[in-house]
Amino acid sequence: MPKISLTPEALQKEMHAFSEKLRNANKNFEHAANLTPGCSERERVFSIGNVGLYHYKPLAKNTNTTPLLLVYALVNRAEMADLQKDRSLIRSLLEQGLDIYLIDWDYPTGADRLRSLDDYINRYIGGCVDHLRVSHDIDAVNLLGICQGGTMSCCYSALNPDKVRNLITTVTPIDFHTRNDMLSHIFRQVDVDALIDSDGNLSGDLLNLIFLSLKPFRLAQQKYVELINGSDDPATVEMFMRMEHWIFDSPSLAGQAFRDFAQQFYQGNKLISGDVEVGGKKVNLQDLTSPVLNIFGRDDHLVPPAASKALGQYIGSNDYTELEFPGGHIGIYVSGRAHKLVPPSIVQWLNAR
Repeated sequence: MPKISLTPEALQKEMHAFSEKLRNANKNFEHAANLTPGCSERERVFSIGNVGLYHYKPLAKNTNTTPLLLVYALVNRAEMADLQKDRSLIRSLLEQGLDIYLIDWDYPTGADRLRSLDDYINRYIGGCVDHLRVSHDIDAVNLLGICQGGTMSCCYSALNPDKVRNLITTVTPIDFHTRNDMLSHIFRQVDVDALIDSDGNLSGDLLNLIFLSLKPFRLAQQKYVELINGSDDPATVEMFMRMEHWIFDSPSLAGQAFRDFAQQFYQGNKLISGDVEVGGKKVNLQDLTSPVLNIFGRDDHLVPPAASKALGQYIGSNDYTELEFPGGHIGIYVSGRAHKLVPPSIVQWLNAR
């Protein structure tokens, strides 16, 4: 084994370089301390209680006359789709001429504990869709569902096929009992009634703990080691701080809605059997007849590809397209590869219809 010798001069040089790195890192962290996700200008145009419909300011000439309504999951915040200027799905779509709206679920409180899945799908998504149909004088809108928001968008589209012109799903679970679905394996062991009845809502902090436990080394250790290595780079620190803000900005989930979703989808896997009930009606995916673009992550650990790809097997549409993204659950919105592949594919697909 070769002998390693370090001269006093070399050690002094190395310590000086490390001190400079720490100085630059401190400046970068001070600058990034108050950065938050969200970079595109938007305006609240419609409300149902504390749930808001936002319209994003156009960034290019409109290339598609049908507005695109984004439906985010009930977990975390929708700013993940608009993290920063060079990592924003929403901004990329705006720059390519789409007219973008988004439903903001706000932060459920104890007073919202009885909100049900029926409220979210029929009252909130349905109310926003109807608002756009009236304000734009159109019969149907385009929907883009993100993760759980995609599952709810599928339900809405199956219940209201005449109101959805095109449906885009991204990292959306459909079959909740696929072999590699770790999140499903966890929720299938939970006494949901006892969990919700003890507090009324499901804590966002508890959900974060569950998500972190699925990849503990990567999400609770490795990323901080990587941050130290890149801490003297302002762009690296800014991206890290925005991501951390998003991860730990965790709204609670309305108790009844979580109960409905966990028991019918995660535990019962009733979506693919046609037994999910929303507002007294059964959701039959065969009634989903709109053209569908289904985008999923090849390396997604939260929604495995098989859980998303099941959509093509069960819907009634004869216009179904799949797009596999070479990345994970979050990478589809924030990675450099995603911005070269996903937004152009969405725009091209929509404009062809």
